Amino acid sequence: MATYEDFMKIDLRVGTVLHAEPLEKARVPAIKLRIDFGEEIGEKQSSAQITKRYTPEDLIGRQVVAVVNFPPRRIAGFKSEVLVVGGVEEEGDVVLLGPDQQVTNGTKIS
Repeated sequence: MATYEDFMKIDLRVGTVLHAEPLEKARVPAIKLRIDFGEEIGEKQSSAQITKRYTPEDLIGRQVVAVVNFPPRRIAGFKSEVLVVGGVEEEGDVVLLGPDQQVTNGTKIS
């Protein structure tokens, strides 16, 4: 079992998608995202396997939740700096998590 202290180590924040486009070199279809997390964190990029439900055009302006304190990963030559989170209905079918009302970019999730 995870402890409360384990959970507190994860920095989850709300950000707004500024730019989205297909990640052409990915083995599994994915979308490259540039997300604004506000003044403290700034803009970060992510690769997300969310193509079953979303197109890049659907994502612009949408607020999403992401883990912002994992180390960056290289995915198909692309540096993914944050992990966007969602509910996984089944393999490859992700529903993004986000606030149901607009909040300030960088808002902490707790």
